[in-house]
Amino acid sequence: MAPIFDYKAVNTSGKAAKGIVEAENSKSARQKLKKLGLMVTEIREKSASKPSSTSSVPFFGNRVSVRDIATFTRQLASLVKANIPLVEALTALVDQIENERLKVVVAQIRQDVNEGSSLAKAVSVHSKVFDTVFVNMIEAGESSGTLGMILLKLADLKEAQMRLQSKIVGAMMYPALMMFVAVALMVGIFAFVIPKLAKVFESMNKPMPASTQALLYLSDQLITWWYLVLGFVVVVIWSFTKYISSAKGKPKWDRFKLRLPIAGPLIRMIAITRFSSTMSTLLSSGVPILTSMAIARNLVDNAPISAAIQNARENITEGQSIADPLRKSGEFPPLMLHMIAIGEKTGELPEMLRNVAETYEEQVSTKIDSMTSLLEPLMLIAMGGTVGFIVMSIFVPLMEISNIDQR
Repeated sequence: MAPIFDYKAVNTSGKAAKGIVEAENSKSARQKLKKLGLMVTEIREKSASKPSSTSSVPFFGNRVSVRDIATFTRQLASLVKANIPLVEALTALVDQIENERLKVVVAQIRQDVNEGSSLAKAVSVHSKVFDTVFVNMIEAGESSGTLGMILLKLADLKEAQMRLQSKIVGAMMYPALMMFVAVALMVGIFAFVIPKLAKVFESMNKPMPASTQALLYLSDQLITWWYLVLGFVVVVIWSFTKYISSAKGKPKWDRFKLRLPIAGPLIRMIAITRFSSTMSTLLSSGVPILTSMAIARNLVDNAPISAAIQNARENITEGQSIADPLRKSGEFPPLMLHMIAIGEKTGELPEMLRNVAETYEEQVSTKIDSMTSLLEPLMLIAMGGTVGFIVMSIFVPLMEISNIDQR
């Protein structure tokens, strides 16, 4: 595979230009660009696994989002269904892709396909960009001669994942912003307001209520030992994150999340939506059921539900249906199990799973809206209560002392 070079250049009219070019070496790349009327100012070899320094910074081009993959997949599907040769289709897409890393990945895939590799094999090399669902569906599409249709289904699946992800992120933005404002407000009060008021109390030499003394003590400790407090918080967060990511901690944490009164049902619905939509797409694309379940299990991202899927998969190899072992696990709702059982009996399991995914996707959307509308007043009440307590503990005693002095 020819190396790919990232270049910056100036054209004949003096306008700056940049992009990528394939060549055997940097000298050949410069010659190619010179023939195009470009004077190279900077050139360096790059790869998808080692992006350029400007794109290696988080949030500045290094990450390939679900939206990028969905757009690329739908565009490729349109070109393939129009009977455009695969290499030409990939060449056309390289010029259109805006994400720098994805552009390099697609250029490398095009080069591999041009050298005789299958699309599935070329895509599988870039596992950090294209997941196992993508690779297996591409392989099924190539083997059955229905690549265009499979790509459209893949695009639908990615867009469904994107809608769900956007809904969750959008719902969390407001609470996260409110939490940030609340923390900033508390830091400001304890670091700047309370110390000044403490000097006023000291100058008056008057007795203070217990709540006021507690706030003054807390403020003094935070100002004196802020670096220890910050270090302790960082260590606790790091330790907790490491524990819930470990093989021992993740199942316990996932089980705890499922038992939460409000968030638990939502987490279960999201896992079920992912499982159902992935299974439906894979089965309708011709991927074997055992392979489909293995892939879907990894995408659920919840240890108890993933274990239930794995157990069902092992029982299927022994001749049982899907619905029965899933029912015994107790992790799946009756509606889903009923629809799966009907799908198995009628031979329409992919369609039934798609209906399950659509049903629960709507329920997830409704639940998220309900949680967001509930969180807003709760957070306002919490912030108001905290600020109110501080006002009552500081300003009310201060006013009482002032009134006594006036008398």
